[in-house]
Amino acid sequence: MRKLEVSNPPSPERVTKSGNVLNHAHLWGMKMDGEESPPPLDLPIDGVLDLHTFRPNEIGDLVPTYLEQCRERGILQVRVVHGKGMGNIKRGVEAILSRLPEVVSFREAGAHYGGSGATIVNLRPRQQK
Repeated sequence: MRKLEVSNPPSPERVTKSGNVLNHAHLWGMKMDGEESPPPLDLPIDGVLDLHTFRPNEIGDLVPTYLEQCRERGILQVRVVHGKGMGNIKRGVEAILSRLPEVVSFREAGAHYGGSGATIVNLRPRQQK
């Protein structure tokens, strides 16, 4: 059995120097015994979050962080692509969204935007300081 070693715990909050990408959390600093750590992958903050490459246990931190990064950039409508499958990821995303005060509403995407495999999220604008 191979053990998973985490040299630096994943941090979905890591943003590159350009400030417009979020590191792919589950690849940051993780390696299998005897393997080199893969470089982090960049995830664009563009209003579309595709969860296909993430593990189910990562969405609890990833979704709120991504939505906050979108709000900081003035992106107030986000499409979360979770896939159709058995619906477990979709239900998890909906449970997260229902607990976030910055979420005004969410609904299933239209047929041209992913249908039941995606959720459209409307966010509150950030308060001016």
